[in-house]
Parts: sequence; C-alpha cells; structure tokens
Amino acid sequence: QVQLVESGGGLVQAGGSLGLSCRASGRIFSTYAMAWFRQAPGKEREFVAAISWSFGNTYYADSVKGRFTISRDNAKNTVSLQLNSLKPEDTAVYYCAAGHGTPVESIYAYDYWGQGTQVTVSS
Repeated sequence: QVQLVESGGGLVQAGGSLGLSCRASGRIFSTYAMAWFRQAPGKEREFVAAISWSFGNTYYADSVKGRFTISRDNAKNTVSLQLNSLKPEDTAVYYCAAGHGTPVESIYAYDYWGQGTQVTVSS
C-alpha cells in the first residue's frame, strides 16, 4: 500500500508559477512510476506529466510541455511538479498518482492516488 499526500496548490495570476509536491509513504516508492493528473470541473481527469522509476524518464501532455517540469527524489519519497507560465485553463484539482505507469497517460496505469490539491489561475 502507498499513501500519497499532495501540497502546494493555491491561487496565482496568469503567467505566474506554482510548485506542487507529493510525499509518498508505505511500500517502496522508488519502484513506482509517478504521475500528475488534473481534473477541471465538469471534465474528465487528464494526464499532465509522469516520471519513470528506473531512469527518471519524463513524459508530458502537449498542453503543458515546456511550461511544467516533473521531478522525483527517491531518497525523500517525493515527486514534484513545477508549474510555470500558468494559464487560466490550467485551473484544476491536481492529483499525484503511483503505479506501473504503462501507458503513462492512462489513469488505469496507476493504483494509488492522492487527495488532490487545487490550482486556480486567474486571468
């Protein structure tokens, strides 16, 4: 069992930045692929970014590529997401997820989910 707790959400103006963090506890964190998804009101949960457990390969949705950066620290059992150049359409609840990660963009590739943290971008 893996427990995930996100932090770092908040309200920011368009063009601003935020940093999200997810701390994992429980089973061996370093063996799981980690990902961030988001869900806006009335929309399905969508893939944002992922990082593999082995070589730290990173993957991004086209909508965030070049603006968001995912990273992990296996020694601290944390995965982070740096959000830059934020847009109002980035407003959503952001979820941290852990799992086998194949395929990386599928919600079904992840077995464990955090409770989510709200990111609101004002125009």
